[in-house]
Amino acid sequence: MTAARDEWRLLGCVAALLVAFPLGAALSAEDYPARTVTLIVPYTPGGGVDAMARIIAQKMSDSLHQSFVVDNRAGGGGTIGYRMVARATPDGYTLFLGHTGTISINPSLYADLGMDPRKDFAPIGLIASMPVALLAHPSFPAKTIADVIALAKQEPGKLNIGTSAVGTGGYMSAELFKSDASIQATLIPYKGTAPVMNDLLSGQVPVAFGVLPPALGNLQAGKLRAIAVTSKKRFSLLPDVPTFDESGMPGFEAVLHYGLLAPAGTPPDIVGKLSSELQKLANDPQVQDRIHFEGGDPLTSTPAGYAQDIDVEEKKWGALVRKLNLKAE
Repeated sequence: MTAARDEWRLLGCVAALLVAFPLGAALSAEDYPARTVTLIVPYTPGGGVDAMARIIAQKMSDSLHQSFVVDNRAGGGGTIGYRMVARATPDGYTLFLGHTGTISINPSLYADLGMDPRKDFAPIGLIASMPVALLAHPSFPAKTIADVIALAKQEPGKLNIGTSAVGTGGYMSAELFKSDASIQATLIPYKGTAPVMNDLLSGQVPVAFGVLPPALGNLQAGKLRAIAVTSKKRFSLLPDVPTFDESGMPGFEAVLHYGLLAPAGTPPDIVGKLSSELQKLANDPQVQDRIHFEGGDPLTSTPAGYAQDIDVEEKKWGALVRKLNLKAE
């Protein structure tokens, strides 16, 4: 009788363990993914971050033979989606499409939220980079970065520069330009990229910092002019447009990076499997073409490389946020 009771106790313990640790949770990277993977985008559909996520989700679904679905969780300048993933179960089934704004700028801009991408996430790898450009109305007299700086110094504070909202890549690029060039200019932040482009096209603002996808058609039609791009290398779709680095501002760089992340604590073998697949995609001509179409260039890395990139970029943009005493509204 005692032996029978001991056997039932043993079976009860095994059952309790199976409830606490379901078989799916113990799957190795060899079995992963065994069900749908959710890729969180912290912005509304249609933007650059969403576009990058859909490129990756489609290709990951094909290569890993399991559904990767995009879930847009907008709000709080990207902080709602960020925190949702940071708090998710670290099993590889909830991932995050990281972006310079949410990963490198927001932790300082929303300082009260206590966000730290180094602690909150396990980096998987970089996906793409997207330069910002200094765009001008055709009537704007300055043709080069040196011309813009000279014009700004002739009448300090008189030059109006359009940007997207405070804290975005376009805005921070403009602030970095002002700081590095030692000029006084008036930044005019808009709520989004579309109104910036509209006022630039109409000549309401003579010059603006903006991402390239909304401007490419107007650049090709001659309705806008690109003075320089903020990447270290010339942008693939605008090979005749110089960089700031080439234009008398050595070392200047303000590029938006996109990457894939998982919650901190995600098993390293699952991170490694996802990273391996992500790096393969960088050599896929279809992926390269789609990234170019969205205004970016493919960019790849190991998990360690992305971790280093996060550290460098967060220090760079965080220092500028604190220097300017910027706070999210």
